[in-house]
Amino acid sequence: MSDTSKSAREMDHDKVLEQAAAWMKDGHKVALATVIETWGSAPRPVGSQLAIRDDATFTGSVSGGCIEGDVVTRALDKLDGGTAEIVEYGVSDARAWEVGLACGGRIRVMIEPVEGNA
Repeated sequence: MSDTSKSAREMDHDKVLEQAAAWMKDGHKVALATVIETWGSAPRPVGSQLAIRDDATFTGSVSGGCIEGDVVTRALDKLDGGTAEIVEYGVSDARAWEVGLACGGRIRVMIEPVEGNA
């Protein structure tokens, strides 16, 4: 791979941000969820993102599917004047089992409304 090529993870990241920008251009409110820290066997690496639109449409992934539902719900709550929050999911956390994170690791996800929302 040359110095100018992007890794698959960087391309996925770019697609999530491009889609979020397109949704905002179309007048939707958008929130972003970003994996900011992992420990042990985590489903997605640091930097993985999920963009959430005001009608609950989303793109990307922060967990390969096991906590997306909870993250989307929290993100939607942020779209009308909410502030960023950091949520931790882990195998020892009862909430993690409820939402399906049973991979043996832990992840921290920052969920934030995107500035400039319509």
